[in-house]
Amino acid sequence: MEKLKIKSFGHALQTLEEILNEKETVIVRDATIQRFEYTFEAMWKALKFYLLDTEGQSCNSPKQCIRNAGQVGILNSEETELALKLVDDRNMTTHTYIEAVAIKISKNIPEYCEIMRKIYNKINC
Repeated sequence: MEKLKIKSFGHALQTLEEILNEKETVIVRDATIQRFEYTFEAMWKALKFYLLDTEGQSCNSPKQCIRNAGQVGILNSEETELALKLVDDRNMTTHTYIEAVAIKISKNIPEYCEIMRKIYNKINC
């Protein structure tokens, strides 16, 4: 059952990567942000499971899971900082009705997608 979380994360990540290849319009931007939101949720829950199951580390928040991922070598220090910024931007997605916020977040998503792909590749063993 818990391994399903990693598989679900992989599927969500695929949908995010897929939309990044689309020509950007406001509708595609908004859909990309939505996919970023659910991919993030799947990522941190899969990471939480992996860290507990494989590393014996418990974490109860996205930022704590990201920090733990850095401590166990899933991410290096630079990647950990970027992933923590990813969490901050995810928290800001509730404000994407503000055009400037939506634009800022959408510009960061390709880089965030890369870091999520790295996490997926490391925990999908």
